[in-house]
Amino acid sequence: MSMLTEFKEFAMKGNVVDLAVAVIIGGAFGKIVSSFVADIIMPPIGLILGGVDFKTLAFVLKAAEGKAAAVTLNYGNFIQAVVDFTIIAFVIFMTIKAMNTLKRKAEAAPPPGPGKEEVLLTEIRDALRAK
Repeated sequence: MSMLTEFKEFAMKGNVVDLAVAVIIGGAFGKIVSSFVADIIMPPIGLILGGVDFKTLAFVLKAAEGKAAAVTLNYGNFIQAVVDFTIIAFVIFMTIKAMNTLKRKAEAAPPPGPGKEEVLLTEIRDALRAK
């Protein structure tokens, strides 16, 4: 078996394709959440806190000297990243919780009984045995 054939079999397995789709959608979802936090959530919070722009919150460790830029700890960006993570983690939690609920309901459902054809065939068999 050639390496190309083996790779094709591996890549076409359902789990690999599902994982690739999940990674792509997850990346896009992360960008949407980042924009939501930076552009929708943080400005009103900053306004409530007295007009604070979280993107500019930083501790200056060393001031700029000549052409050298200042060395800063940008804790405002960190706060936004924590909010991003919290929202993404909550959405994933709710999704997994919903999936587990559906899975439990499917497992708890009674197995389907015999179909009409099976019942009819059983009756015919029993009638033939009785003769």
